[in-house]
Amino acid sequence: MAAVPSVSRSPSPAAVFIAVGGLYIAQSVIGGVTMLGLPAVLRAQGLALDQIGLLYLTVIPWALKFLWSPYVERFRLPAQGRNRSRSIVFAGGLLCAGGLAAIGLTGPYPLAPVLSILMLVALITSTVDIACDGYAVETLAREYHGWGNTAQVGGSYLGSAIGAGLFLVLVDRSGWTHAVFAMAFLVIMLGLPFVFGPAARSVPETRPHVPSLRLALKRPQVQRGLLIAAIYVAGQKWGLSMLGPFLIDRGFDLATIGALNGVGSMIVGFSGALLGGLLVRLWGAATVLILAILSQAILLGAFAFFSVSDSLPNFLLMPIAIASSSGVMSIGFVALYSQFMGWSDPKQAGVDFTLFQCADGLVSMTGGLGAGWIAEHFGYAVFFTTAAVIAILAVPVIGLLMRGADSNAITMARAADGR
Repeated sequence: MAAVPSVSRSPSPAAVFIAVGGLYIAQSVIGGVTMLGLPAVLRAQGLALDQIGLLYLTVIPWALKFLWSPYVERFRLPAQGRNRSRSIVFAGGLLCAGGLAAIGLTGPYPLAPVLSILMLVALITSTVDIACDGYAVETLAREYHGWGNTAQVGGSYLGSAIGAGLFLVLVDRSGWTHAVFAMAFLVIMLGLPFVFGPAARSVPETRPHVPSLRLALKRPQVQRGLLIAAIYVAGQKWGLSMLGPFLIDRGFDLATIGALNGVGSMIVGFSGALLGGLLVRLWGAATVLILAILSQAILLGAFAFFSVSDSLPNFLLMPIAIASSSGVMSIGFVALYSQFMGWSDPKQAGVDFTLFQCADGLVSMTGGLGAGWIAEHFGYAVFFTTAAVIAILAVPVIGLLMRGADSNAITMARAADGR
């Protein structure tokens, strides 16, 4: 019979934190280049907003990865044998770096070949993410889930600082090809702590549970969590999908936007992730989610005001953009993703957590595609105002759903304790 790993052979939480943190940063480097850096580059070259909005098609794999998540989990966690997370991450990292190198050679325009390659990269990255999330949830004890969540949200902002900040500065100074090659190299380097870290020391296990999408969708916590995720993402993310083009049209150059994204993500975003973890402990996830989305509504209203008033100085727009895209977002998503971890079954964490992320991706993609069309045909003022209204309307719905989710969790915990 296969040996069951002993406690002494379990990896330390800090080692897991560093390993998965590197992967989350690498994923966000790619996401930052695709969703924040490239739109600014294309707008600087005069591409129409509705065409730039097509980049949100790269979210499709992230929105649909739940369809193949059970198969990834069954390969990653065989009935008998070693955990295969390392193999998935190693192969995926090489393929993603190769895809980035390819668009470095093709150039940012015409859009069609770049979009095709980025779609393939997104497919690979989203598959690697299934393995990464599953490994984090199953390896970290529940009391350390906050660490894993900080690695995910904080890592995403550090990655965005590189992919949307440093990348644009490099494009401005060294050109497209050198900038993209640098990102490809970083993706490989950031995956090394996982490939040669705790995942390399897995031991054979026997696993009677077969990961299943049907089992996940039958759980009330998953059903309610999917609805909460969809509503929250609509209120929090939709208004930011045209922020890069808006800043270009306000007169900012690529280097300035790159520095803005870099400073915002590196300092404000990561600090917001740490603060979000503290606030969740003090006030609970529901309160933090509501405060974050209300704050976002106010900031979106400020963008609408700037879009109708050319007399307002641009230096006032800088802190608002940083607070919206980095500070408020990071605080809110720490709360949301900590709930995702708590609602996921460790026996098939890659499936459960993926479902929640897919709700995030699907809603983000829908809003991003519509955002470009609205901004192009009705202007930024209508776009930002509509986004602010959506955020305000989401507040009472999220409050009611989170209250129901908390009550359901308490009931299930008492039933499990036999009370």
